[in-house]
Amino acid sequence: MPSSKASNFKIVFRSIFRRIENLIFLLKDRVSERNFIYIAAVLVAITCSFAVIILKSFAHNIFLWANDINSFLKLPYINSLLPIAGILLTVFVIRNFLGNNLEKGSSKILYAVARKGGIVPKKQMYAQIVTSSLTVGLGGSAGLESPIVITGAAFGSNFAQKYHLSQKDRILLLACGVSAGIGAAFNAPIAGVLFAIEVVLTDVSISAFIPIMISAATGTLVSKISLSNDVILNFEQTLKFDYHNTPFYILLGLLAGFASLYHARNFQKTEKFFGTFKNKGYRRALFGSVILAILIFFFPTLFGEGYESIKILASKNPGILLDNTMLEQFKSEWVLLAFVGVTMMLKAFATGLTLGSGGNGGNFAPSLFVGSYLGFFVAKTVNLLNFTNPLPIANFTIVGMAGILSGLFHAPLTAIFLIGEITGGYDLMVPLMIVSSISYAVSKQFEKHSMDVKALADKGDVYTSDKDKNILQSIDVSKLVQQHYKTVTLENTVEDVVAIFATSEQKNIPVIDAEKKLVGIIDFEVVKATIFNPYRVKFMLITEIMNQPDALVLLEDKVEKVMKQFEASNSTILPVIQKGKYFGFLSKIDILENYRQRLKEMVID
Repeated sequence: MPSSKASNFKIVFRSIFRRIENLIFLLKDRVSERNFIYIAAVLVAITCSFAVIILKSFAHNIFLWANDINSFLKLPYINSLLPIAGILLTVFVIRNFLGNNLEKGSSKILYAVARKGGIVPKKQMYAQIVTSSLTVGLGGSAGLESPIVITGAAFGSNFAQKYHLSQKDRILLLACGVSAGIGAAFNAPIAGVLFAIEVVLTDVSISAFIPIMISAATGTLVSKISLSNDVILNFEQTLKFDYHNTPFYILLGLLAGFASLYHARNFQKTEKFFGTFKNKGYRRALFGSVILAILIFFFPTLFGEGYESIKILASKNPGILLDNTMLEQFKSEWVLLAFVGVTMMLKAFATGLTLGSGGNGGNFAPSLFVGSYLGFFVAKTVNLLNFTNPLPIANFTIVGMAGILSGLFHAPLTAIFLIGEITGGYDLMVPLMIVSSISYAVSKQFEKHSMDVKALADKGDVYTSDKDKNILQSIDVSKLVQQHYKTVTLENTVEDVVAIFATSEQKNIPVIDAEKKLVGIIDFEVVKATIFNPYRVKFMLITEIMNQPDALVLLEDKVEKVMKQFEASNSTILPVIQKGKYFGFLSKIDILENYRQRLKEMVID
């Protein structure tokens, strides 16, 4: 009987879903392309918002449940055990339901935009929700924003694919999903728009802002209606800026820049360490999660996203952080300061352990966590040492978040407006600008690319602010190689060469050996005076008319390197080699024509 009801429910659900799909197709036919994009932006935002609601609610309720248990036991045993279960369950789901493969991190969105025309796998619409809720909801020391962003991008990308939209509209809707995700996660629509523009899209026209703003506003509205203020990060107190504290905000900006570098490098080292494991299943997950459990046992605020501890730090009684810890009986301001400082330094390793051992999450929430702890540490230290009039600790705690976010993601505008929105006003706009810009400048000085972008940028697999470079990176050289060229060997005669030139439009003939390795090139422009002499043709050898190519292109070469080869050799066509063997010819004109076509396709307007 129950199975019959379930079957009926599926039939009804599919029927409703098909009717909605048909309605959307009808709208696509009846309205203009631009208006349909506006409608799509709303629909993508709504679906993304529900994903945010599920993730945030689950993680928050698990946190409250764990705290209730801790209050009863007086020691953080449950906080230590839950992350082990969460990471093991995540690995189980990935191995058994997701084909043992899950693309983690917002860098995958950037890769999809740069190399896949904005196509995100369909499974990302649900895989991120399930795995990150298990990891972070059960205490993994990471954030939900990166999975939320990937989910939003997947909704946007797959909506565009479903309704046969162009590549530029697909990328635009991907960005709409991203802006809706950030807007919904923080009730911060401006930050959602800026994150999509600043991090995901590096080249966008003014008109593209409209659908992105629509998505961010829609996502924020749905979230605001459905989620309580306890679930999201927000601050209700009134915060004022005192210009006398400007030198200390400058100091905070400098420290935030270096702290960003520290977090990024140690996180990457930890994650890379787990990448060397031969057994990448349950053993790795158990090893990493046990170490994480030990860290959380001694430093319970490393549990989960950490937003509750950020709120406590910015409150009038930050000493609550020491409750239910091993240091509770030694509670003092100096002990609290030491606890905050050590926890801040350990967060990079805790997040690296969480993600490296097989969990799913991101570094957005950890960046806010580290920033708030750094801001608190700076202000509290100055106050305890009585250097000056007491600094407003809440202000520094909040502004510090913008500093680390800016330095870690190279997104100063997102950082400034996100913190401005979650504090409910812009009284701290000046210190936010100071700290974010200085942190960004320091981080940029030592790391050209942000933490998420660095590995991809080194491979040429992500967009940067260089528009020409972005378009060149999107060109797949292997698809432009011409393989129809006729070849000759050293055993052929020059008469064979003449026949090829006479019966085809070929201007170059590759000379290969028995193993298909390139021996030389016969260039028509070089040998035409010779081969039209019948007497000389009869008695000449192939070796007498062939030359070595001015340069060689490897099939795996990036287009930037290929263009440098063309420039250095002053050639318009070059031979391509694959695994040491001749593969075909590549024309500079074909690359430039492909560049022109992509320039038209990729500009989002």
